Amino acid sequence: MTEAHPETYPSGIPRPQFAASSGAEVVILTGMSGAGRTRAAAVLADLGWYVVDNLPPHMLAELVNTLVVRGSTEKLAAVVDARGGPFFSDLEPVVEDLESLGSPVTLVFLDASDAALVRRFEEARRPHPLQQDGTLLEGIRRERELTAPLRDDADVIVDTSSLSVHDLRHLITERLASDVAQMQINVLSFGFKHGIPADAEFVADVRFLPNPHWDPELRPLTGLDAPVRDHVLSSDGAQEFLDGYATVLDAALQRYRSHDRPSVTIGIGCTGGKHRSVAIAEALGLGLRERGHEVRVTHRDRPTA
Repeated sequence: MTEAHPETYPSGIPRPQFAASSGAEVVILTGMSGAGRTRAAAVLADLGWYVVDNLPPHMLAELVNTLVVRGSTEKLAAVVDARGGPFFSDLEPVVEDLESLGSPVTLVFLDASDAALVRRFEEARRPHPLQQDGTLLEGIRRERELTAPLRDDADVIVDTSSLSVHDLRHLITERLASDVAQMQINVLSFGFKHGIPADAEFVADVRFLPNPHWDPELRPLTGLDAPVRDHVLSSDGAQEFLDGYATVLDAALQRYRSHDRPSVTIGIGCTGGKHRSVAIAEALGLGLRERGHEVRVTHRDRPTA
């Protein structure tokens, strides 16, 4: 076999000519088939990364170059593995090219025990990509030999043998996306006569409070207007409800965050969604912000004109 030309990758593919320097952050997810590469990529996609799967390594360098020229992304994650066949050997020089382009590269190797990999492939009823005409274990061992140099060079090694899906998500978020934004809390006011929001994890009914609709002076206003707000919040039981409900929600939201939930919606309902629910939603949002949560308050059924 002849030695590859310096201007080509080991597979013989020409190296691209880079048009610009880059500050794009690149994560390469590699490792054993069945060890969780696809799930790890999905976590990064949920966190706003541009993710590509099963891309031949030489195309990764060209992709980063293209994205840099277009200025369309700052974080790229790519799943690169033995499915790339003869192109898999290009990965090491591709990493060199990316780093010369100014892109910090983190190589993440996902691994698992043979027993765990066998169990997962049997549960999925899929052949190993390197199994060929042999047994499942033979395919796993071929892949271990092929990927051993990458494991030695990896910046992060994750053994998923005993990790749940939630454990893997938490670990990837912690190791690779520590700057991710806080969980978004959506407080949504609504009117029960228009239906309960289908996407609400929590729903509270504030129809126990006096209805400003029956006051001729307050009827044309909404819960965003000071007279209605003051009327609702000074009603008997309003402050007790707000303090108690904010405390309950705070405890629940802390536990949601530990499971890496990206958002939670809290519905606050009254009859028409104009007065009581609007005022209470605004006050609840303020109370949750004071407890350190990032909160967005919206009003589904409040008249806009």
